[in-house]
Amino acid sequence: MPKHVKYEEAKIEVKIIGKFIPKYQSKQAAGCDLYADIDDPVVLEPGKYNIVPTGVRIELPQGYEAQVRPRSGMAMKYGIGILNAPGTIDADYRGEIKVILFNLGQESLRIESGDRIAQLVFNRVVQAQFISVDKLKETKRGNGGFGHTGM
Repeated sequence: MPKHVKYEEAKIEVKIIGKFIPKYQSKQAAGCDLYADIDDPVVLEPGKYNIVPTGVRIELPQGYEAQVRPRSGMAMKYGIGILNAPGTIDADYRGEIKVILFNLGQESLRIESGDRIAQLVFNRVVQAQFISVDKLKETKRGNGGFGHTGM
């Protein structure tokens, strides 16, 4: 692989209605961090979930989506994930990005304003044109589903 590969860039219009701008933590990071933008701490009890605002609204170019994904450190250290991961933000959505965090851990976790709670990854999207056919092409796998190719 060439040493100086440049990422494709897309200009994303961002309206910060809170205090924190999404930020990439490393030069080659795929996801930028989203921060909790809350007036009062949110306590996530074990087995429960809560919506946490980020204070960020975005305007995506047509043909793009943003995915809200969990942070691996929160999952590993505390058992915290995102209920609908990945959450999809469509190009025509203009509301505030909010994250539905859940706690699969054994202890409560206190989320403070400014805590990194999720990451945002941008992707190009394709809208499919569905064509009704009488038969699909055969494959070796066929109808084999869950676990069909081994564990």
